[in-house]
Amino acid sequence: MSELVLLSPLHGWSTPLEEVPDPVFAGRMLGDGLAIDPLGSTLHAPCDGQVAALPETRHAVTIRAAPGLDILMHIGIDTVGLGGEGFVAHVAAGQTVRAGDPLISFDLDLLARRAPSLLTPVLTIADGALHLVRRIEGRPVQVGELLMEWSNASASPVGPPQTGAETRVRIVRVALEHGIHARPAAQVATALKSLRVEVQLHIRGRSADARSATSLMTLGVHRDEEVEIRATGADSQQALEALEALLSRRAPAVRAAARPAHAAVTAPAEPVRAGAVLSGVVASRGVAVGPAAPLQRRVLVVAESGAGIEQETAELHRACAAVRERLERSLGAARGAAAQVLEAHLVLLEDPQLQARALEAIGRGRSAASAWRGAIGESIAALRELGDSRMGERVDDLTDLEHQVLLALAGESPASAAAIATGSILIAEELLPSQLIGLDAEALAGICLAAGGATSHVSILAAAAGIPALVALGPALLTIAAGTPLILDAEDGQLRVDPGETHLERARRQIAQAAEQRVRERELAQRECRTADGVRIEVLANLGSLADAELAVRNGAEGCGLLRTEFLFLERREAPSEAEQQCEYQRIAAALAGRPLTIRTLDIGGDKPIPYLPLPVEDNPALGLRGIRTSLWRADLLDQQLRAVLAVEPLGQCRLLLPMITDVAEVRAVRERIAAASRHIGRSAAIELGVMIETPASALMAEALAREVDFFSVGTNDLTQYTLAMDRGHPQLAARLDGLHPAVLRLIGRTAQAARAAGRRTAVCGGLASDPLAAPILIGLGVHELSCVPVAIPRIKTLLGSITLEQCRTRAEAALAQDSAEAVRALAAMPAGHRGAVAPLEA
Repeated sequence: MSELVLLSPLHGWSTPLEEVPDPVFAGRMLGDGLAIDPLGSTLHAPCDGQVAALPETRHAVTIRAAPGLDILMHIGIDTVGLGGEGFVAHVAAGQTVRAGDPLISFDLDLLARRAPSLLTPVLTIADGALHLVRRIEGRPVQVGELLMEWSNASASPVGPPQTGAETRVRIVRVALEHGIHARPAAQVATALKSLRVEVQLHIRGRSADARSATSLMTLGVHRDEEVEIRATGADSQQALEALEALLSRRAPAVRAAARPAHAAVTAPAEPVRAGAVLSGVVASRGVAVGPAAPLQRRVLVVAESGAGIEQETAELHRACAAVRERLERSLGAARGAAAQVLEAHLVLLEDPQLQARALEAIGRGRSAASAWRGAIGESIAALRELGDSRMGERVDDLTDLEHQVLLALAGESPASAAAIATGSILIAEELLPSQLIGLDAEALAGICLAAGGATSHVSILAAAAGIPALVALGPALLTIAAGTPLILDAEDGQLRVDPGETHLERARRQIAQAAEQRVRERELAQRECRTADGVRIEVLANLGSLADAELAVRNGAEGCGLLRTEFLFLERREAPSEAEQQCEYQRIAAALAGRPLTIRTLDIGGDKPIPYLPLPVEDNPALGLRGIRTSLWRADLLDQQLRAVLAVEPLGQCRLLLPMITDVAEVRAVRERIAAASRHIGRSAAIELGVMIETPASALMAEALAREVDFFSVGTNDLTQYTLAMDRGHPQLAARLDGLHPAVLRLIGRTAQAARAAGRRTAVCGGLASDPLAAPILIGLGVHELSCVPVAIPRIKTLLGSITLEQCRTRAEAALAQDSAEAVRALAAMPAGHRGAVAPLEA
């Protein structure tokens, strides 16, 4: 064949492959071509040929135009997950077709709702080289129009295996959720490109060349099926390990060694001088005075070789059992955030894949310690490959678990590795959650870390325990000598080193006064919140467990403005049942004793992988399947959750909150499902429905959304991230990611204005609601309700009770006129007596 002319198989808009939101297609790992954004609902043959592959899911088809020359058309992205729903095939594998013949019809509306993208790649896959003469991109195309034209170019075919080369064979169970479809087939072929080897996959009497993605797809391999891999050539062992890693979702053994869980912080040569001030990121608010207590994590050196499979296996089982017993014992006495961390560690410890990888390494002669470290390292490397810094929490958990088991193998425990004197300020490069849980929180004055982030598990634990903490202070922190007097100011984000007795005494007086103030605030917090001029402002709590609800009520919460239901879905192997969810929601409702309970539907995405919810790996999970998008994609889980919420008694206590809403169509889709769920359980009373304002899109669409819902709740953490284009988990940007940026405040003000015009309420449930500098500004912008972390409620209620609505409005107007978050904070912190145009606000 001297040339190949391909006609458009679809009516739609032709676009470059680079626009496809999938690295396998966009990176041309399968082949070259283009993509079509379909406007029609039938895929046609682009040329004469034979149907070489048509999977059971009918989401893709391959046409063989000539020997060694295939045309792959993949309808939408990640549509294999639909399991064939919405697709009707008009041809069968092996059938001869003519250009223009209908191949597959599909439900365009269904795909638009359920698929990440409708873009349909049209790729040419050839054994030899093809030269693309012409392609039509960037304009509409009709079925049958010229789309691409190719010509042959000379190429050297892949040669046969080397004579006399050894053939290695391995049986692998495929763990890929949807078997070997387009993406994993391309990854397998790519993994073999640089290796001197020929590889065949065999299953059910059929075989395929592993270098040919199309050939692999024709095997129709499903999840949990076993394939035989035969590799012949110099790199046969390396190829077997790489393919086993890919097909069983393991981290490839052929890649570079996994990076450590945290990059080391190199301390400067010069120690910090007396009187120096270090700046960091606030992880847990408060002020503390005390001597420095450096804590170093032990570097555990392990032997690579083992003393025999039986002995090393027994040692690993013994160490894991010791860690499990200690975690369960600690869990019995833990509450809130500490309990959640311990539960996460227990689930990870019992992860069958982690255990299997370690036992397999022991079978190859590794010691128990080396095998465990390697298994953990593979998991950490796989998480880091996601490219999402928010996965740091899970990496922290794995690093912690590695350390605990290695200590157990050495006959030690985390508690025996650290002892901090009462009243000290702990300083370290990093701190593991188990180390903090093992310390006496009441004896610890504060925590300062050279690295770390404000959203890590250690930061969450410190905040829950009321321990002032600063993170990301930098390498200079590590030069501070033990016993050096410190003032930790986790209100302003500063650490004062050996500041002198005058400053120390002043700080001690401030701490004593603050303690007295907290006692008064807790007493006053039991009243309903009103401004000094009598305006009612509701102050509620953000909750993530029953323990949080109990703490919130003690601190004066007037209800729950945000229940994060993810605590029921994470760190487990199967989704919670409808009955389990309803029971847990009912327990929290009872703890609130009739106060409002706002339940947010599952807010999950690619940054929070769940074993039973196989989401596609995304280059940027923050911009992919998140929040309501995931729930509508897995409507079965959404329906269960809706029925569980609607069954909570008494009727009217619960409100529903939808995360990551960007348009009214999503709200209407959920309303339809609420109506169906109500009919299913026989409920007639309506439930209040609200949406999260977390993106500039939702803030700018507030007028339209206000006509569809009963209330708004502004998630300032995500709203700030998306408005400022800064990842909320990025350690280098942590100090700049500030919700008091005027751009964010303008979006909040616009949202409140739209709500007010429609007679709707506006709440804030993000981090700004718990910030004393931000709360008056938010009220001045038109916010009616603040939902805070439980420990912040007394302070926020006391502050709002000391000021008038007019003062809040004046401060908000001035804040909107500033040009940076720093300027807004300086304005909000203006001391009494300042001669500026804005009256100061003080509690």
